Amino acid sequence: MLAALERPEQVSHLVLAATSGGMDMASLGAQDWRPLFTAENRTVPQWFIEHHEDLTHRLAELRMPVLLLWGDADPISPVGVGQRLAALLPRAELHVFPGAGHRLAKNLAVQVAPLIDRHLARS
Repeated sequence: MLAALERPEQVSHLVLAATSGGMDMASLGAQDWRPLFTAENRTVPQWFIEHHEDLTHRLAELRMPVLLLWGDADPISPVGVGQRLAALLPRAELHVFPGAGHRLAKNLAVQVAPLIDRHLARS
């Protein structure tokens, strides 16, 4: 989202799959992913772990079509996060996959890919 905000002229479409950044995630019931991720990925740069910028006040600036892909069984980025983004982004479309977790894009690639294809064909 930050890249799209910084250079919107270079982003024609945006796809967000169970994102866990750019918002106050705790207020939306999200589990903090950082402790476990840090323990399992010791070579990840600290900025990736420590970055906590809240972009919600700027999301209305994103005028490109945005596809939001969420699972309703994701403790890291609960469906409430996707719903909040759908309310803040002017051209957002939210798809919720029942029973899907945080890795829905990988685990449900066969269902996700056609949605992305259709989204990218939008003007």
